[in-house]
Amino acid sequence: MTNQYLDPNLKVFALNSNRALAEEIAKVIGVELGKCSVSRFSDGEIQINIEESIRGCDVFVIQSTSSPVNENIMELLIMIDALKRASAKTINIVMPYYGYARQDRKARAREPITAKLVANLLETAGASRVITLDLHAPQIQGFFDIPIDHLMGVPILADYFNSKKLDQDELVVVSPDHGGVTRARKLAERLKAPIAIIDKRRPRPNVAEVMNIVGNIEGKTAVLIDDIIDTAGTITLAANALVENGAKEVYACCTHPVLSGPAIERIENSKIKELVVTNTITLPEEKQIEKIHQLSVAPLIGEAIIRVHEDQSVSMLFD
Repeated sequence: MTNQYLDPNLKVFALNSNRALAEEIAKVIGVELGKCSVSRFSDGEIQINIEESIRGCDVFVIQSTSSPVNENIMELLIMIDALKRASAKTINIVMPYYGYARQDRKARAREPITAKLVANLLETAGASRVITLDLHAPQIQGFFDIPIDHLMGVPILADYFNSKKLDQDELVVVSPDHGGVTRARKLAERLKAPIAIIDKRRPRPNVAEVMNIVGNIEGKTAVLIDDIIDTAGTITLAANALVENGAKEVYACCTHPVLSGPAIERIENSKIKELVVTNTITLPEEKQIEKIHQLSVAPLIGEAIIRVHEDQSVSMLFD
């Protein structure tokens, strides 16, 4: 049983995106979730009421900006404003999944940089700090002029695969594209395995075509790693290509299981033996299939919250 955290100036609130994770984090810390209500006017406007005093407190608000993305962002912005007007000492946003992170640059003419816009909105509303996991593009940290603690999901995923006692001589970690090589290398270091890379091109959004496999995967147990799995086109195409090119079996893992559109059907029909994800995003019942195994980030986030509140170093958690 978790000991009760005795400092009354630490408050943790949950909004609607990931209530189960918020409850788990509160249990890890040893606090009760703060009392607040989120309601809607008949036209859909969001109304938030904080039902306890938070004056002079360090407040942590847990809200992933997963689907419905815009609803969850608006809830968060309104909550920040309510906390600011209620005289919170600090307003710390715990955003396990940062929505719009894939729009981090102008890939074509006349495109927005929406990841920067979201950062501006959070700061303007009154956020003091952001705690997040595995940003799609690490440079998004530079979009903020407030402190941001960027935690990593790789150690959690690595611990799970190490616990499975897979044969290290037959193990290879695979990046599904060139952009994920750094992430794959971090996992490979923890699993003491070599890496391989899928060389692919994307003719249009959410459509990927495998071109080549760089590295030795024949007769190996492959572990594919990505930060986000959305429609699962890239990861399932990669898994099928690995098996076709001689891999013995394929596991896949990611931090953020967006799993939209045809994702579940694709995963079920793919060569993936097991998909390991974290609970930064709530998986509804229809997405909790046998192939998917979900790990908790609550201990990591709970420790980060305590360290921030107590003015301790958070850097050890980055590894």
